[in-house]
Amino acid sequence: MSFTVLIPARLASTRLPDKPLADIAGVPMVVRVAQRAVQSGAARVVVAADSRRIVEACAAFGVTAVLTRPDHPSGSDRLAEACDLLGLADGECVVNVQGDEPLIDPALIDAVAHLLDSRSDCAMSTAAHAIASLEELLNPNVVKVVLDARDTALYFSRAAIPAARDFSGQAWWQAGPAAQDLPPPLRHVGIYGYRVGFLRQFPALPQAPLERLEQLEQLRALWHGHRIAVHVTAQAPGPGVDTPEDLERVRRLFV
Repeated sequence: MSFTVLIPARLASTRLPDKPLADIAGVPMVVRVAQRAVQSGAARVVVAADSRRIVEACAAFGVTAVLTRPDHPSGSDRLAEACDLLGLADGECVVNVQGDEPLIDPALIDAVAHLLDSRSDCAMSTAAHAIASLEELLNPNVVKVVLDARDTALYFSRAAIPAARDFSGQAWWQAGPAAQDLPPPLRHVGIYGYRVGFLRQFPALPQAPLERLEQLEQLRALWHGHRIAVHVTAQAPGPGVDTPEDLERVRRLFV
């Protein structure tokens, strides 16, 4: 199958100003992300930027970038404009790779794209992995997802789901979900595959009450009856970059 990787990148960041241009061993972070994505099976990799500075930084390293409007309220809006700028057909597939994931696994990108291609019943695809600690399960900054029998998303939440009625969180965790023949709690990984036609429609869908409550945009798709296929990977992805401390940790890996 053929698919395009789109990497949304905007300069505004409250915790890390000019984040896409942050230097990682002499290379802007968004370029590091694109270089990883190029190692996937994507037909092309394009950065969807909100600033000419990002476009120029990408060009200096041979990375394709398109300039989108600076006032998009979300990454999906930016990607929808990028699809129009690139002239992508509604039936094509794109994979949204976040611009702050310089350690993204190219194989994960491929898996998300191929999963969507194989699931004609789904408008989107994404990824998840088993949660490794009780602390992670209880952390509201860690988004969890619960799946059905076909690995289709039932719900995403910042809460500890699924909840164990007959155990406290600590006791259930210590007993071990696998030992009880129960599905492990899953951490959602923020990578998405979209059919281009759906991506063009998505920004126009009314915001969902659950989306506002949880502050999770993917709940809008579920609220309006669209299905999301989930690839469960055995390996947690490399760390993303949200803060100056995250950036320093990643920089040390490139020394």
